Amino acid sequence: MNHPILNPIAEDDYSLDELKKEARMGAFGQETFEREVRVIDLSDFEQRKYEIADQLWQAATDIGFFQVSHHGIPLEQINNAFEMTQRFFQLPEPVKAQYPLKRNSGWESKAQVRPSTHTPDQKESYQITRPRMEGLYPSEQELPNFKQTMLQFEHACWEVGMKILSCFAYKLGFADDFFTHAHDPQQESYQSTLRMLHYYAVDPALKDQLGLWRAGAHTDFDCLTLLFQRKGQGGLQVCPGKDMEQQQWTSIEPRDDVITCNIGDMLMRWSDDQLPSNFHRVKNPEAHEYQGARYSLAFFCQANEDVLIESPAHKYPAITAKKYLKQRISANFEGKY
Repeated sequence: MNHPILNPIAEDDYSLDELKKEARMGAFGQETFEREVRVIDLSDFEQRKYEIADQLWQAATDIGFFQVSHHGIPLEQINNAFEMTQRFFQLPEPVKAQYPLKRNSGWESKAQVRPSTHTPDQKESYQITRPRMEGLYPSEQELPNFKQTMLQFEHACWEVGMKILSCFAYKLGFADDFFTHAHDPQQESYQSTLRMLHYYAVDPALKDQLGLWRAGAHTDFDCLTLLFQRKGQGGLQVCPGKDMEQQQWTSIEPRDDVITCNIGDMLMRWSDDQLPSNFHRVKNPEAHEYQGARYSLAFFCQANEDVLIESPAHKYPAITAKKYLKQRISANFEGKY
């Protein structure tokens, strides 16, 4: 299995086990501090690739989450992307509403309702999927340099994502460039997405409503997620699959010098469940915690539309990345795909 297979199958509907599991994950659960989210050093990547691949595999197969340091994206570039993100979300709502979410691109506010919670996430987001952005970028008058800044950052994220995925390709026995071909940004079928996120400051009138979540429990739809967080703006928690029934959650403290990564459902399928895509959420802050706005940036490595996600041991039926993503998005955003 040396290269990703392009769509030779019919676009049939499939029953997705991922949605069934997610629907059971809405409880508050318990917090535990007994897990380590490992930090993997990516420096001297070409010389250390196979050593790094072993470390990534061990971390990923344990809890599905890990962090990477010395990843190659300058802190200044990350800070510029965050500054542009905050400036975008500070635009008047009628301006943002000119660029509405469609097919995983554009702006939405409280439109995402997770199968786990059935309540809207307390956030707004803006998503960039390169081939789908016609008419969706704010103008230079509204937000100077926005398009250039965010597309440069998106490409930097893609490069890091492909490095990490090449390690998983090696461990799975695929060609090292298997996932690079599957996420080719030169194709119109490219559907990897950069998502800018603004979690609203807590309304004092709603602070005791535990049923509200900044982001309800979910797994990601993609192969690999790269998440950038701001120091002091916590709330991200992970629950490995082996602890799913007890719903034991571990907080991941934000750091400016690392990227937090997690395996997504596409890669879990491609690996016949060797690489777990685990549940995570963003909880509302407690009374003693920072109550202000939370910003994050997520890059989702999502295989191109015409790529076939084929489980090597046939644990899962083959499905195109387009069909898979469409079903998952439709379960979260009614009528938005």
